[in-house]
Amino acid sequence: MLTVDFKTMGLSAGDRVLDLGCGEGRHVISLACEAEIEAVGIDLGFGDLTTAKSRMQDCAAFRHPQSQFLISQANGLSLPFADASFDHVICSEVLEHIPDWEGVLAEIIRVLKPSGSFAVSVPRAWPERFCWWLSSAYHEVPGGHIRIFKARDLNSRIQAEGLRRYAKHWAHALHVPYWWLQCWRWDKRETSRLVKYYHRLLVWDLMKRPRVTRWAEKLLNPLMGKSVVMYYTKDQ
Repeated sequence: MLTVDFKTMGLSAGDRVLDLGCGEGRHVISLACEAEIEAVGIDLGFGDLTTAKSRMQDCAAFRHPQSQFLISQANGLSLPFADASFDHVICSEVLEHIPDWEGVLAEIIRVLKPSGSFAVSVPRAWPERFCWWLSSAYHEVPGGHIRIFKARDLNSRIQAEGLRRYAKHWAHALHVPYWWLQCWRWDKRETSRLVKYYHRLLVWDLMKRPRVTRWAEKLLNPLMGKSVVMYYTKDQ
């Protein structure tokens, strides 16, 4: 399930792409499979990186023959890379977890090449607020969400650092009711039939990609897309 649109980022053969906070590898693995690039994923969670490595091995047959794939445990506040060393940076569903998110933003800008692109996604404010209202435990779990971003405020802060936004969209509207159901039934979410059945719907949609759900999500994303995704370029 991809949140960032690689076509919007404008990837080219030979580009070097950083996925900051790659988790279990959904974006960085897809990058290595789809393009002739060097895909680098970093995360603090060693367990997530182990899963990402295993998934990449499972997907080896689909990997682009000229791509390179690297994952490493690293801190987003002190990236182990030289200045201007990446053509593109992805930071998807990460900043809402980090106390010093502005420090991470500064590091992203440091390692991004002039004219490079930066894609960031965070949970959309109003569906996220409803999750918090339904369940305080949802955002109080270790490593959980510690803030709710307003897209316009995040955009203003990023552009104040010299990046220019060139695209914006929303994603995963069909996932919003799933998280609302989880929050509503938080203490019983593992056994809730509603949660279980809706999860089956999402898996079916992910695997089969039927037209009815693809069109439904496309129509609903501007209204209730769970994530807001914004794309920037770094001025020369």
